[in-house]
Amino acid sequence: MENKMSRRNFIGKSAVVGAAALLSNVPIISNAAKKAQAKTVVSGKTKVAIVGTGSRGTNMWGKTVINGYADMVEYVGLCDKNPGRLEAAKKYMGASCKTYIDFDTMLKECKPDILIVTTMDSTHDEFIIKGLNAGCNILTEKPMTTDEVKCQTILDAQKRSGKEVIVTFNYRYSPHRAKIWDLINSGEIGDVTSVDFHWYLDTSHGADYFRRWHRKREFGGSLWVHKASHHFDLLGWWLNSEPEEVFAYGNLEFYGKNGKQRGTNCRNCSHKDNCDFYWDVNKNDYYKMLYTDNERHDGYLRDGCVFKEDIDIFDKMCASIKYANGVQVAYSLTAYSPYEGYRIAFNGTKGRIDAWIQESNPTHDGEYDEIMVTRNFGKRNYIRVPQSEGHGGGDKLMHDKIWRNVTEDPFKQSANIRDGAFAILTGVAARRSCDSGKPVKIADLTDLVPKAKK
Repeated sequence: MENKMSRRNFIGKSAVVGAAALLSNVPIISNAAKKAQAKTVVSGKTKVAIVGTGSRGTNMWGKTVINGYADMVEYVGLCDKNPGRLEAAKKYMGASCKTYIDFDTMLKECKPDILIVTTMDSTHDEFIIKGLNAGCNILTEKPMTTDEVKCQTILDAQKRSGKEVIVTFNYRYSPHRAKIWDLINSGEIGDVTSVDFHWYLDTSHGADYFRRWHRKREFGGSLWVHKASHHFDLLGWWLNSEPEEVFAYGNLEFYGKNGKQRGTNCRNCSHKDNCDFYWDVNKNDYYKMLYTDNERHDGYLRDGCVFKEDIDIFDKMCASIKYANGVQVAYSLTAYSPYEGYRIAFNGTKGRIDAWIQESNPTHDGEYDEIMVTRNFGKRNYIRVPQSEGHGGGDKLMHDKIWRNVTEDPFKQSANIRDGAFAILTGVAARRSCDSGKPVKIADLTDLVPKAKK
């Protein structure tokens, strides 16, 4: 359960690459990071199957992988409960493999080396466990699962199987966030004592969570789990520690029941001419191909009303998090901001790091993001990190790490099952604290005991 994952064991078959490729877009790296270089020589292709052919699975883990890593990867199966979307996904990806409605049959016939899980969050545990039992290594989209019971069953299955579970936290790989990790872990501001972390979802991206299945706790675990697990993973990675206790507040005060008018979905709504949130899904050819052209098979409406009264997740959240190494974090998430991005500050014994990202209408003409380092009794220094597409430039680097079998990991960016568990358990604890009005200890949720890794 420690972070001792072998890339050879996970990929199994790979090709030649140097770890320098992983670092090429990260400016001003410490000397320790610059020393990392490695080559791995293995032959053949890795057999891969995907369950869940929605937008994330079909594009990021489908077409992107086939286009960029066909020399390393062979897709042997695609599975989805919606037959129309399944065939549309296969065509879009350019895949030549078989498609399956029945997951068990796909596992039996295809025998993949790696199973990629990109289904609805609440079903991740089912497919992860079946894949582990069938002898597959697992790549799963975040969040790993949605509650503590399912988390424990995944942990138990991984122990029994001896296989690996990697959670695809692509935010770790962006050059901007990697530079923050490097500054902290090189001791630039001494020991970190506290963090202020505030994330803003705008009225486009943020609203979209309330259109989709994510609007229900039973499907996505709330934004505490589905979205904030990304942020909690970053915190654990940056701080090199695991969370011990969470106290949180949350409320639904903008979407859902708060709307003055509502319908079933945008296309059929009588209020579409005077609703700020009206969205024509069919103007997006990709979404039309995957969703609206195939909604007759399962009834799923991709353009659901953001003011549906069945919405039971929070759109405003804040939490105090105590980490095992003593660091205290003040965190918040707002889902109806006029712009998208975040602000974060690390307070240390020798200074402070401030960083900010504005993802919608970015500053500096989209050329770079800044990190401000201020030393106690010293000067202020601004570091500019070039901006890149794909979650801050992280997607390509993460794909290279996974599929090109880069064995060195100087920034410790590979997220294993333990990392995935603590990311969702932080959100589960916050959700439970909102409901109970009491702090929640992470160690009470599963058999994992939080550690101060330093």
